[in-house]
Amino acid sequence: MATFGDIGVAAGLNILFAVAFLIAFAILRLQPINDGVYFPKWYLLGVRNGPSQQGSFVTKFVNLDWRSYIRFLNWVPDALRMPELQLIDHAGLDSAVYLRIYLLGFWTHIVMAYAFSFWTCYSLRNEYAKVAEMRLHFLASKKRRPDQFTVLVRNVPPDQDESVSEAVEHFFLVNHPDHYLTHQVVINANKLAKLVQEKKSNKNWLDYYQLKFERKKSRPMTKTGFLGLWGEKVDAIDHQIAEIDRLTKEIAEERKRVKSDPKCIMPAAFVSFKTRWGAAVCAQTQQSRNPTLWLTDWASEPRDVYWDNLAIPYVSLTIRKLIVSVAFFFLTFFFVIPVTFVQSLANIEGIERRAPFLEPIIEVPFIKSVVQGVLPGIALKIFLLVLPTILIMIAKLEGLLSISAMERISASRYYIFNFINVFLVSVIAGTAFEQLDSFLRQSANDITRIIGVAIPMKATFFITYVMVDGWTGVAGEIFRLTPLILFHLKNFFLVKTEKDREEAMDPGSIEFHMAEPRLQLYFLLGLVYAVVTPIFLPFILVFFVLAYVVFRHQIINVYNQKYESAASFWPDVHARIIYSLVFSQIMLIGLMSTKGNSQFTPFLIALVVLTIWFHLFCKGRYEPAFVRYPLQEAMMKDTLERAIEPNLDLKSYLQSAYIHPVFKNEDEEKDGEDDEKIQESLLVATTRSRRNTPAPSKCSDGSSPLLPESVSENAGSQRL
Repeated sequence: MATFGDIGVAAGLNILFAVAFLIAFAILRLQPINDGVYFPKWYLLGVRNGPSQQGSFVTKFVNLDWRSYIRFLNWVPDALRMPELQLIDHAGLDSAVYLRIYLLGFWTHIVMAYAFSFWTCYSLRNEYAKVAEMRLHFLASKKRRPDQFTVLVRNVPPDQDESVSEAVEHFFLVNHPDHYLTHQVVINANKLAKLVQEKKSNKNWLDYYQLKFERKKSRPMTKTGFLGLWGEKVDAIDHQIAEIDRLTKEIAEERKRVKSDPKCIMPAAFVSFKTRWGAAVCAQTQQSRNPTLWLTDWASEPRDVYWDNLAIPYVSLTIRKLIVSVAFFFLTFFFVIPVTFVQSLANIEGIERRAPFLEPIIEVPFIKSVVQGVLPGIALKIFLLVLPTILIMIAKLEGLLSISAMERISASRYYIFNFINVFLVSVIAGTAFEQLDSFLRQSANDITRIIGVAIPMKATFFITYVMVDGWTGVAGEIFRLTPLILFHLKNFFLVKTEKDREEAMDPGSIEFHMAEPRLQLYFLLGLVYAVVTPIFLPFILVFFVLAYVVFRHQIINVYNQKYESAASFWPDVHARIIYSLVFSQIMLIGLMSTKGNSQFTPFLIALVVLTIWFHLFCKGRYEPAFVRYPLQEAMMKDTLERAIEPNLDLKSYLQSAYIHPVFKNEDEEKDGEDDEKIQESLLVATTRSRRNTPAPSKCSDGSSPLLPESVSENAGSQRL
């Protein structure tokens, strides 16, 4: 087990790396050539236009103003200066609420046992109330969004006399005659989307080979096999042109099939209503006598829809959930092996027994400190790198219909995984491994006592993990080494147009499914060790303070969220913090029982009961704001909107908001077909259609999370 001397070495190394990353970031961000890496969001918003064209050639790449280097730490107050309301307008509610998790983590780790628990519950209650209020205010804001008026209908029953589109229109004209506006049936265009993506990839390769030809003045060659590693050697430019021509023909044929094949129409549709009130009533009520038919739920915003899974039959979802549950169980179970191996690294005696030839090297004081204080945390972090990707793949297999839903379920599984493998297995494998035989002979009733004893013994390991993953990891986050390298490589080899430059500069968004469970792990560690090992708290506090400042800077200047869920993840965050708090209280009971203080157990049990009661209270009081939309709020917003915009043509907004993206970007594919005709091909003609359906709205490309406040009334007509 690592000693405090080992922790000192680990702390010194991680502080050194963190400071180096922060200084490197502070200097590199001042250079004009790196603007696309450290301030891409301002370019996407049109606030920045690139390095100044004035001055010498050198000043376009290097900042020669010595005064700016004196103020190189100005990014910290700049990140903290923006008010929260402005931050929500700038980055969205998801990002603003994500930042509040860091603040919450900081404040809830200051006090300690009953007082600590009460303070945590008090903070959680206030935060739940605040986030619920922010969510309702956000939904009632002036900015109009298509998902406020739209419901996703699934499991539409088959009818021999009507198409899916006709059945949907008929059902809602009969059952929602005063509020139904329009609908868009779900199209299975997955194969077409893959072909379009493949063609885009070939175009990128063609651009690359053409640039290579311009530089070297010789025709580039490639092999036709997998990744160009084997196969016939051919002219790379001619090969890519031939592949693009082939894909163009296949795309045209696939579009014709999608237009004419009834099997491409899924028994689901996006149904839009004239008012938010009408949509809320439909989304939150049972539509049919048979509860398995005409299933309705709020539609995700267009950017959040995961279109591939809309083509999955509803009846197969239960089977998929079962398969995913079994797969996750085995993933969690088999990951015990590498975690146990990582814990063995923290035991010098165990390493020397298994590899005696390393003893002279390991016994060197500095190396011994590094092995025990740094290596286990780094090894565990490496093993966990691929896990979020695996969990997202599992969520896609499960058939979830929105990116936010997939990230939420992946975050929940990541938390469970961290709790079992990173925390429990680390505790048991790290401290109880040598005494495993004696533990196996213990009664199951002694599990709480066993873990309660083991937890304080592993404090040093988790301190090093917080320093490696937390301190150095957060400093690496703002340094953005990988994006920095990739940006300049793409900028040098691939960029030809401004569009190429924007794609190379794409900063991505906060990966909630990966970042949020890591935060929850720190909550768990802080809550567990706050009482039994108070020396742990400063390390957690440093992480939360540093991470809050860094991520606030990143959200303002770098990340560009791909969707907005109006903080729908918050109930899960609250629940997991409560679980961590309850677990810490149970472990304290186990620890107290080993110290001969079992007479205090009833008081701690009462604390557990009070904490669970508090969770149920918050769940009943605040969670409805995250799963239902109050009809009162919907009616108020509809009334206000009618007063402000009495001539609003809502139908033209919603007509094409939920068309598959592969059809929205047909004009960019240049396949010789008119965009308006393609959009018409998606719509199934019905005998009950309204004849004067306006053309798609100007925001139907899904590139913006918000719809403009007014619409053009001069759009052409289109039949639904």
